[in-house]
Amino acid sequence: MRKHSVVGLAAVSAVALALTGCTGQAEAENGSADKSLLIWTMEDVAERVAIEQQIVDEYSKETGVKVELVALAEDQLSTVLASSAAAGNLPDLVGAVSLPGINQMDSDGLLDSSAAEEIVKSLDPSTFSDAALSLTQADGEQIAVPSDGWAQLLYYRTDLFEKLGLEPPTTYDAIEKAATALDESGIAGIVASTTPADSFTQQTFEHFALANGCELVDKSGDIALDSTECQHSIEFYGDLIKNYSVAGTQDADTTRATYFAGEAGMVVWSSFLLDELAGLRNDALPTCEECAADPSFLAANTGVVSALEGPDAKGPSSFGEIVSWAVLKDASPAAQDFVEYMMSKGYGDWLGIAPEGKVPTRLGTPENPTEYTDAWQQLEAGVDTKALLSSVYGAEILDAVAQSPGNFSRWGIPTGHGALSAAVSGQFVLPQALSTVIDGGGSAKDAAKQAVEQAKVIQSDLE
Repeated sequence: MRKHSVVGLAAVSAVALALTGCTGQAEAENGSADKSLLIWTMEDVAERVAIEQQIVDEYSKETGVKVELVALAEDQLSTVLASSAAAGNLPDLVGAVSLPGINQMDSDGLLDSSAAEEIVKSLDPSTFSDAALSLTQADGEQIAVPSDGWAQLLYYRTDLFEKLGLEPPTTYDAIEKAATALDESGIAGIVASTTPADSFTQQTFEHFALANGCELVDKSGDIALDSTECQHSIEFYGDLIKNYSVAGTQDADTTRATYFAGEAGMVVWSSFLLDELAGLRNDALPTCEECAADPSFLAANTGVVSALEGPDAKGPSSFGEIVSWAVLKDASPAAQDFVEYMMSKGYGDWLGIAPEGKVPTRLGTPENPTEYTDAWQQLEAGVDTKALLSSVYGAEILDAVAQSPGNFSRWGIPTGHGALSAAVSGQFVLPQALSTVIDGGGSAKDAAKQAVEQAKVIQSDLE
């Protein structure tokens, strides 16, 4: 789950379109393409853009390459790319692109996979997380360069779990037992997203579904959302929300607020929650009764679980988002050099933009295999207040987050169905099906059938 943009969407779209008319690949006509770059970035929060610009300026100072940076909200990317492609004025690079975005760009024939292959080869594939490389491949080809990622985590109140004699919520069974006991103790057992047209709901449910072996497609490439594993996942998620959560539709803001108020014992959120949980962001401070006297109370009494396991699965699994550098076709020759710079000399500064949600996917160098993961744990997080993550959280939590990219899985992508996965997620097929169970009282079987029908239409349209 990405944090919300503070940049005006219409404004950045207009700016992006204007810039593509006079910079980037268009400069190839006057022979200056090797000395200039047009880069779009999906890291569009104003504070982050300012740091990105500083990194870009340092690169330009060192290399003499002029770089124009344009911040763009990700939900505008497809529209702006289509307009720019039609005009023949695409950027050279797009940074911090999600896996659905990368797969959509690949499906549209916009990516230079040979450039991505060369960059990864130059940096040494052994220095990357295997899972991150696998998730950014299609048909065995590297289609993007994985930059960093965030983990979907189950946060839980360790003090309440200890008081109630509960085991850590690592399995479906343990989660349900904990939710029941917490609910009986007077607070909501768990809060998780339920908004039907929200990517956060898709991300949260997919996390639980992967944990139970529920996949988008089977080995033959057929839609498998009506499998036993998927029906059980839908039923489990629906029961948790209906029986042990709070009333009303839930989203990123409401789930965070409920947990921060001490009114729920578990919450599903991304690793972006870590700085806010520690009281480092003034517009999202913990408000629990104990927090008034001790702002760090929740951080000190919260544990995290990254990988979950359901009864139908063969082992634990976790959901996470990998964001990547996308080199577009006919990009300036300087594009590859820039990405290599951002994944080496500029990597620490890039991760430092928001370390709680930018976990390194390049773990180190051939000489020092853990250089970047070690450095990540010493980065300061926060917006209004800065603090080392290691000064707030113990090694157990930080290690779980740091190691999470190695366990990420995603629907469809490992089996070569990335474009289908992106389309199913983008059209909120599962969130809408879940709402029939949570809000309408429908059965998991009927919800799965609805999801299959919608996914098959999408699959047919892509063929």
